[in-house]
Amino acid sequence: MQHFYLGGDRIAALRGIVPETDRQPEEWLAATVSRFGDPVTGLAVTADGAFLRDLVAADPRAWVGPEQGLDAADVGILVKLLDARQRLPVHVHPGRDFAAHHLDRLYGKTEAWYVLDAEPGCAVHVGWNQRIDRDELDRRRDTQDGEWMLDHMNRIVVREGMSVLVPAGTVHAIDGGIFVVEVQEPTDFSILLEWSVTTSTREESHLDLGFETVMPAVSTAQTTAEELAGLVGTAGTRAAGARFRSLLPAAADPYFLLSDAAAGGETTEERAAGFAVVLVTDGEGALASDSDRIEVSRGDAIAVPHAFGAWRAVGDASVIVGAPGRGWPSTLHAGGVR
Repeated sequence: MQHFYLGGDRIAALRGIVPETDRQPEEWLAATVSRFGDPVTGLAVTADGAFLRDLVAADPRAWVGPEQGLDAADVGILVKLLDARQRLPVHVHPGRDFAAHHLDRLYGKTEAWYVLDAEPGCAVHVGWNQRIDRDELDRRRDTQDGEWMLDHMNRIVVREGMSVLVPAGTVHAIDGGIFVVEVQEPTDFSILLEWSVTTSTREESHLDLGFETVMPAVSTAQTTAEELAGLVGTAGTRAAGARFRSLLPAAADPYFLLSDAAAGGETTEERAAGFAVVLVTDGEGALASDSDRIEVSRGDAIAVPHAFGAWRAVGDASVIVGAPGRGWPSTLHAGGVR
């Protein structure tokens, strides 16, 4: 996907594609939602030219199972590849309460990153390292003082296999040099505190609501060392095995799930039926169920429908699997997740 920031070469190398420009740092995998304010950009398209959104909407029971999300095309998750070759701006995503009141959507945008590659010393910036005065933040936003913002944020040096959960409302940024799988709630809601390093303007940085309305969605509380530790996972820094393991901190589970396994020349354990986004990170083999078999190789991204049934990865394939959060879609209703 064409964007304001540099990157995309590692996506191209993994997926076996030729980039058209050096500003294609994002690929949305099996997406049934589009970019904010754009009805099409970001939507997944099949080899036959159909939008996955339309296929899901036409037969939601086959794709997501007997329980439906917000609408017939809702799959409960958005998975991206994000390959940043320059620092991303300081920004925040709103939570579910704000989205329900102001954006007519029950999803906010809690997200998480799983690091596929990182240049030495590269870091992510998550949460404030001290309580921030809201009036001061407004002034720094208006003067576009990104360095002040970064100086007041927690800096986490990352390496391959680490994961970081970013709860909605939490200020964050990513250094250039980091390549991640990003999993998130299925929206594209962003509040830019630092638009000057993008192609956006001030008027394109507040979800068309105005900063007076959106700034209450931005937390000014300190993210303590203890809280920060609960947002970081290291399971993926160890070699994957045949059993699927969670790659994210436990606090992510109500929002989305991300796991990996390696068939290792034989087979992984069986996964229960359900919508999933599968990225093959290495090797080749197949996704096999009792009723069907999908041949796969490194770089493939597959939208697996509920109707495929319980399945395993076989052969030499190593896979990362994104799925809706534990308890979805009931967690969308009656305040199940805050």
